[in-house]
Amino acid sequence: VFVAAIRNRNLKLPENPLELYEIDKDKEAALEDDFLPHRDVYRFLDKAAIKTASEKPNPWKLCRVTQVENAKILLGMTPVFACTIIMTLCLAQLQTFSVQQGLTMDTTIVGSFHIPPASLPIIPVVFLIFIIPFYDQIAVPLLRKVTGNVTGISHLQRIGVGLILSSISMATASIMEVKRKSVARDHNMLDALPVLQPLPISVFWLSFQYFIFGIADMFTYVGLLEFFYSEAPQGLKTVSTCFLWTSMALGYYLSTILVQIVNRATKHITNSGGWLAGNNINKNHLNLFYLLLALLSLVNFCVYLFVSSRYKYRSKN
Repeated sequence: VFVAAIRNRNLKLPENPLELYEIDKDKEAALEDDFLPHRDVYRFLDKAAIKTASEKPNPWKLCRVTQVENAKILLGMTPVFACTIIMTLCLAQLQTFSVQQGLTMDTTIVGSFHIPPASLPIIPVVFLIFIIPFYDQIAVPLLRKVTGNVTGISHLQRIGVGLILSSISMATASIMEVKRKSVARDHNMLDALPVLQPLPISVFWLSFQYFIFGIADMFTYVGLLEFFYSEAPQGLKTVSTCFLWTSMALGYYLSTILVQIVNRATKHITNSGGWLAGNNINKNHLNLFYLLLALLSLVNFCVYLFVSSRYKYRSKN
């Protein structure tokens, strides 16, 4: 559709949308679900359905109105998809640096039983085991009575709740890092490495940020899956879940790039050669990095509010 629209960019759009190309329902023995009505949005894509006298149906030059409408739907959902990438970026950083923090903390659970720092990312999964039944069985019915929405709140509202919670989680992580470093400073252990005696602070202090992010996961990722599945065109519902995994993949890739950018930008203003440089996390500025992520998430949430407010559900068109 996009290729055809570009190739037909010099053609003039007809005033009547009925003049755009579409197959004959009776001749092609097509089902009613195989057709989508024309919408007066993203009109530049309509040029893909302009049929000239000498033009024969060709997917690279001429597309059906339904194909154009499918492309419009995907284009309309793309900004929502893009706004979830920052959240995955935050998740990647949380999983990475929480393990490093945990290596310097007391991992004792009971007696001589310790939790491996590498197991910390499983904490939000454990929280979700208990949170999801509560949300489905108690919260959704209550919200349904208030909003009249079958799902309690709309898909876009659910995504938005998760995005703002991710910002709160990063702010919490920054506070927890300040507390961890203050303990290290009070006990003259800033130079302590993981192989030495751990700091006298429990690793479970990190569970606060994971708890909040676990709730954010439940809202955003589940909401994103439901949003794409309910809004995607009929022919693309089976692959609509790929948007979630694409968002997560991009978030993880960008997390690596962000660390490099931050280290280069702060290289000359820190003794360690960057906020996250060096192998001693006690002398890094992880708290400032988490605060930066919280601000990025907050800005991303504001952008999302603008994007979601302009989106129109297909069922309401």
